Amino acid sequence: MKQIDNLKELINQGDVDTAIKQLDQLLRDTSVKEEKDALYYLRGNAYRKKGDWKRALDSYQYAIEINPDSPAVQARKMVIDILNFYNKDMFNQ
Repeated sequence: MKQIDNLKELINQGDVDTAIKQLDQLLRDTSVKEEKDALYYLRGNAYRKKGDWKRALDSYQYAIEINPDSPAVQARKMVIDILNFYNKDMFNQ
């Protein structure tokens, strides 16, 4: 799917809002079936780049439910590790 390459490029260039809008449209499209896990994975990457950790984790989880061998498995683990390392109490002193 050529759109996936375009979406990756949008995310890499920092145009994550546009990428998320396009990903949401593709995910709502009932004719797209084969690449749904990849689309959720990319949406997770876009949300991660925005710092929206919850939506990133949710998107990765959807990808994993569709395809347990998705790269979203490693991405989700990485986000959880980051969030576990991040100590919010340090910033409240």
